[in-house]
This record gives sequence, structure tokens and C-alpha cells, in this order.
Amino acid sequence: MSERDLDHELVLRAQNGDQRAFELLVVKYQRRIVRLLSRMIRDQNEIEDVTQEAFIKAYRALPSFRGESAFYTWLYRIAINTAKNYLSTLGRRPILSAEYEDEDGDTVDAAALVPDFHTPETELSNKQIVSTVNEAVDALPDELREAITLREMDGMSYDEIALAMDCPIGTVRSRIFRAREAIASRLRPLLGDVGKDKRW
Repeated sequence: MSERDLDHELVLRAQNGDQRAFELLVVKYQRRIVRLLSRMIRDQNEIEDVTQEAFIKAYRALPSFRGESAFYTWLYRIAINTAKNYLSTLGRRPILSAEYEDEDGDTVDAAALVPDFHTPETELSNKQIVSTVNEAVDALPDELREAITLREMDGMSYDEIALAMDCPIGTVRSRIFRAREAIASRLRPLLGDVGKDKRW
């Protein structure tokens, strides 16, 4: 049984009133949602509150879940919207962390992806690159930032991103292309000729 099939079975049980089935989905995805929201919200208590609120919203909306997307894609959208609404009521913008979750669910520091030869110059350069990428992503319009984050940090396919963002796949491709161009233009002065024809 695939992950998606397992989730589908748990969702069906939860829709039929089996609370334990939904609790299993919470246990399965709580850590990922906490990590996801930690890229938008700094305070740990707030992250936990928003995570809990997202799961409550998901539980209430469960009868409307039809399985057209993976359960996590659907839950992801609810969590992102819950966090955006929360920050909006406080008049705050999402923060951007240098950490992200890889395909195995492990936290990776973006700085670790930049070659480090342990000289003061390269360490400074690496920090500048990571800082520049973070600033570039943070400066993107919301829809571009969300698209590039889903693709590059969460490793979602274009189809999954289209479902998560509720837009056509062509729009997703366009947003990711524009985001990459914006990030690359900020990186070129740091990378010189080496990064001229390469995406970040």
C-alpha cells in the first residue's frame, strides 16, 4: 500500500467518524507542518498554536476532502493559509529560514549546501550567498515565493504545486521561472561569470 493509499484509507475512516484515524494523520504529519510553519513564524509557541489551528481546520473541512490531491498537499494548503491569516491579523510578514525539509523529512541548513573549504574568505562568501538567496526569496511577491518554496524546498512536482496553489500548471511554471530569474539576478554579482548561465 502506497503512502497516498494509506492516507486515503485513514481519511475515509475519519470521515466516517473514526477519530483515531484522524489522530494517526496528525501524528504522521505534525512534525512536517511544524517545520513548514517554522519557515514563516519565528516564535515556537506561535508555531505550535498555528499548527494546532491548522489541524482543527483540516478536521472540520475533512468532509469536503475528495482525494483529488494527496492529503498532505491539501493539509499543506490549509496550514499555509492559516499561517498567512495569523500573521496578517498581527500585521506581520512571514520570515524566511535558511533551513528546509528534504525528501526524507530531515532538516537541512541551506548553508550546508554551499561548498565550504574552511577559510575565512569562503565562509564569508558562503554566508553572503545564503543571505542573498534568503533576501531574494523574501523580496519575491507572495505567489512567486510560495511556488519556488514548494518546488525547491519541499520538492513538490509541478502538478502538486498547481493543486496546492489552486492554479493552472502553466501558471506554476511561469511563477517558478520568474522566481528563479529574480534570485539569479541577485546572485550574479556574488558569483561573477561562474553563475552567469546557471540557476541558483
